Amino acid sequence: MAPVPRMMKAIEIQTTGGTEVLQYKDIPVPTPKDNELLIANEFIGVNYIDTYFRTGLYPNPKPMVLGREASGKVVALGSQVPQSLGFANGDRIVYMGVSAYAEYTACPAEKVMKIPEGISSSDACAAFLQGLTALTLVEETHKVQSGDWVLVLAATGGVGGWLCQLLRAKGAKTIGTVGSQEKVDIAKEQGADVVIVDRPGQGDVLKTVNESTNGQGVAAVFDGVGKDTFERSLECVARKGTVASFGNASGAVEPFLISKLSAKNAKVARPTLFNYLFTREEFEHYSNKLFKYMIDEKFSVRIHDTYPLQDVARAHTDIESRKTMGKLLLRP
Repeated sequence: MAPVPRMMKAIEIQTTGGTEVLQYKDIPVPTPKDNELLIANEFIGVNYIDTYFRTGLYPNPKPMVLGREASGKVVALGSQVPQSLGFANGDRIVYMGVSAYAEYTACPAEKVMKIPEGISSSDACAAFLQGLTALTLVEETHKVQSGDWVLVLAATGGVGGWLCQLLRAKGAKTIGTVGSQEKVDIAKEQGADVVIVDRPGQGDVLKTVNESTNGQGVAAVFDGVGKDTFERSLECVARKGTVASFGNASGAVEPFLISKLSAKNAKVARPTLFNYLFTREEFEHYSNKLFKYMIDEKFSVRIHDTYPLQDVARAHTDIESRKTMGKLLLRP
């Protein structure tokens, strides 16, 4: 194994703003703490949450290296990494952490998983954060049952595509929204039973939900869009159903009167993935379950594009356009 260099390339921000604040620069390679692994990143995931940190929607200390997940190889271990985790130099791994937009990242060993045989490093990275988000949504936020009608917004997006595949595997019936006609067939391939082009003059989501469910509404709405769709999501949900608002692609949901929920005894959740994977036991349980779905159910891993690390501004522009289909990856 090649020696670890002293300096590396990374994407750092020193202030919030547009893509112009993304700086491709040389910074020191981190030294792993006692409980950390040093990882040479091979593929880095681009997620919508990265844009929230860049714009300041989610405040964070600066300077900051963006990025919440990557796959790569272990190149060094902290002195107190538990032997029970079984890590060694050269292991193929995937992780969720911070400061992933870089050639090397130090990550707590508790948030790292070995990549099973049969799954490539690129697929592991493309699947990890978004696949785990989708899996915890259908298992924890609203426990979906076979036969349930479910509404998935942005059904060909990163999380949306995983939701459609998981819901099909569970025997649920899925109504998916997409932003253009060319995405309809892709949403159906991934498991959506009914697909609506959700643009002015092209599709009536509430009407389609009522027609598909005989006026009952859907058991759950998985809404990663946020501000622009939240009120409609409340209209679409069934009595005793759940609106899971898990993203802010159109902006943060505005305050609303909680008494509005009493009309249907509906529930609203605003989950974050990391609170479902807080313990090592939870992290291993859902990671292994995702890997099993990928191998046994042959889930498709849709990668929109892979960008050189220095082209991160283009990747952010693309993901914010809401025109992408599948995962965006960076390559150091």
